[in-house]
Amino acid sequence: MNSSKLLITLMVSLLIAACSTSPTGRPQLITKSDAELEAQAASTFNAYRSTLPLATDRGKIDFVACVAQAVVAELNPPYSDIEWELAIFEDKQVNAFAMPGGKIGVYTGILEITEDQNQLAAVIGHEIAHVTARHVNERASRGSLTGIGIEALAVIMGGGYTGGAYTASQVLGAGAALGMELPMGRGQESEADVVGLEYMAKAGFDPRAAVDLWQNMAAKGGKTPPEHLSTHPASETRIENLIGQWQKTLPIYNEALADGKNPQCKKTW
Repeated sequence: MNSSKLLITLMVSLLIAACSTSPTGRPQLITKSDAELEAQAASTFNAYRSTLPLATDRGKIDFVACVAQAVVAELNPPYSDIEWELAIFEDKQVNAFAMPGGKIGVYTGILEITEDQNQLAAVIGHEIAHVTARHVNERASRGSLTGIGIEALAVIMGGGYTGGAYTASQVLGAGAALGMELPMGRGQESEADVVGLEYMAKAGFDPRAAVDLWQNMAAKGGKTPPEHLSTHPASETRIENLIGQWQKTLPIYNEALADGKNPQCKKTW
């Protein structure tokens, strides 16, 4: 009995020690180390770069790099101390992702939906926010506790921007074996929206463009699954939440403009 009580006490102590708080004040359970996830992310990212076709269009490369560099420049330590890597994949998939250790992947399919630099900044800011808010760590920790684990961090970080649900072929093609688990919770997606808006606003991108982005997604994404079955909030819910952040993010954006932050990332193709 004493041994059982001691074991329970130790387990509770470990769980308490592993608890942290997200950027929006949400309690998190983190048991996976950053170093472990960064090593796994580096391996996965390298595998993607060596397997998937990389974009060769100079205009697309320069456009995405311009936006990504501007957003990354606004991060705080330890993320500002990372040398971020960017890969642009020539693929019609409407998606992007970011990984621990400073890895960003963008599929050219999303460039057909994003109309300008501001809308792409909303996407990249959102994906980077998943990393800085430690959503990958949180998801990996939950996975390890349930015995599911992680096969591909890119799948966990990405989620798709046209409905948020993977087909069987997409999951298998990405090398994921997550069973019935969804890549990210809706709460994490909403939190990434909030944090990502601040990043883009600090960089001089108009946060109002995030609403335009999701209106485009709703118009061009076709039939989407019900909100309770999707990894992303429904477009209507998401747009309402984004508008609700304008009171906070527009002053940040205006301050960035006053400080001379005015990115000039243009589509030239």
